[in-house]
Amino acid sequence: MNGVLIIDKPKGWTSHDVVARVRRTLKVRKAGHGGTLDPLATGVLPIYLDEATKLVPFNIDGTKEYVAKIRLGQETDTLDADGKIIAESQAFAFTGQEIEETLKRFRGVIRQKPPLFSAIKKDGVPVYRKARAGETLVLPEREAVILSLELQSVSLPYATLAVTCGRGTYIRSLVADVGQALGCGAHVTELRRLRSGLFTIDQSLSMEDFADFAKRGTIKERLLLMKDCVDLIATVQVAPKTAENIRQGRRIHIQDLSLENWGPLKRGQRVGLCEDPQRLLAIAESPMDGGSGLSAEPQALRILRVFHQ
Repeated sequence: MNGVLIIDKPKGWTSHDVVARVRRTLKVRKAGHGGTLDPLATGVLPIYLDEATKLVPFNIDGTKEYVAKIRLGQETDTLDADGKIIAESQAFAFTGQEIEETLKRFRGVIRQKPPLFSAIKKDGVPVYRKARAGETLVLPEREAVILSLELQSVSLPYATLAVTCGRGTYIRSLVADVGQALGCGAHVTELRRLRSGLFTIDQSLSMEDFADFAKRGTIKERLLLMKDCVDLIATVQVAPKTAENIRQGRRIHIQDLSLENWGPLKRGQRVGLCEDPQRLLAIAESPMDGGSGLSAEPQALRILRVFHQ
């Protein structure tokens, strides 16, 4: 079963919990998720099945969208409502305009420290394990890109933020930093991911619906084809001989492909090679700087990944 399921991760489940349930229910050989969500968080969690697990590295840089409900005036050790309160402020009052002015400082390229209770590894061990063991950790700051940060509502001590961000952004750290900037502290009480790269909440299945589709044997109705789960400039159907050459690891040239309806290609653009319209055979990278690819000198495609469907 090759493809991607979009699950609406329930609150209280780890991303690994969801992967394990899907793998066990569908009896697939391989399954993996495309971007960890904290247990407190809900929303878009892509689950890659069998050959589709090879697509994960191509999607890790995708833009993500979140809605976060935050509690002002309290800081916790985990930066969310699952942690212990470590600082509290009662004397604060902000207008929506004042919060908006503070948010301006966190748009664009920012620096942030990952939460101590997170799945990133230090010396090969997830830092949340070290933190729970009482180990003192100092994590270096990382660059994050906040494409948009908007205040949706305010009802003190709560507020709701909409965030669009790049890879590696920690919403808990962002909220904690906003709280520090406001001078009262803050933590995440609810977090929902609405988009992860190509995948949106509208495509997602609840765990209950997933179980129902699986029980009826119709889960393939909700399985996204691999060719639709990676950002490609174009897809091309290749001849059987070319498909076999790809499987055998032989060099493939632009001239081996039909370039009808292709526009000029630039170096590094990714194209999908399909044996039939529904099956992705390989992802290749164009070596071209431009033009139609019909020059006399053969130009080899760089095959990035081959799929066996």
